[in-house]
Amino acid sequence: MSFSVNTNVGAMTALQSLSATGKSLATTQTRITTGLAVSSTKDDSASYTIAQGLRGDVGSLKAVSSSLSRAKSVVDVATAGAEQISDLVNQMKAKATTASDTGLDAASLSANAKDFTALKDQISTVIASSSFNGTNLLSSTSAGTVKALQSTDTTAATLDVANQDFETGVTTAIGSTFTTAAGAKTMVDTPSTVSDTINASLSTLGSASRKIDSQMTFVSKLSDTITTGIGNLVDADLAKESANLQALQVKQQLGVQALSIANQAPQAITSLFR
Repeated sequence: MSFSVNTNVGAMTALQSLSATGKSLATTQTRITTGLAVSSTKDDSASYTIAQGLRGDVGSLKAVSSSLSRAKSVVDVATAGAEQISDLVNQMKAKATTASDTGLDAASLSANAKDFTALKDQISTVIASSSFNGTNLLSSTSAGTVKALQSTDTTAATLDVANQDFETGVTTAIGSTFTTAAGAKTMVDTPSTVSDTINASLSTLGSASRKIDSQMTFVSKLSDTITTGIGNLVDADLAKESANLQALQVKQQLGVQALSIANQAPQAITSLFR
């Protein structure tokens, strides 16, 4: 065995081993801190690139979900308004039927006529109020329509819901009030006709709402699946990394001791000259 004060092979070997342990320890600590086994393209270029692309898809799906949520709110508000108007039209029919009784006195006829007019005015108020974020599916004045994204594919058709125009189909169709029993009798059938129009619109709105709900559920599940896939690609196994951290810390301590011992070896040469 040769001794040299210029070259300490043992110390160099111990230093290299300690340096490698330090790098592994830093990598493990980063994984535990971030929760990611692949947090940079330096870790795994292929997995990192795929994960970044999938993260972009998740972001796009969030935009689709937001568009569908907005459309859902617009349709739900319109549906609530249409259902309320349907109830009001039924009340109007009852008032007209009551007023068509020729045995009714003038005061009662007038009271029913005023109620009929008040109900019609209330319908106009409901139509004007059935708006969400500036979009009203019941008002022809606003000419509001719904166009929502269905997927991240820009070439895919949007989910459309047309304006139901209750101002023409309901308010205008009902016309003016009655002043006589004969006039009330002619108005009895009008609410029934208007009810058919309202029911058709309710069917359209209900179908659109169910379609939006279904698409929202699909988009949510797809986003969750992609997010899980990203996790499978880049997430760290924290239980494994925790065990690895403890092992590396012990290895680092042993490496420091080995380096200390190796650095003391050249001092033994001085004993040869005593």
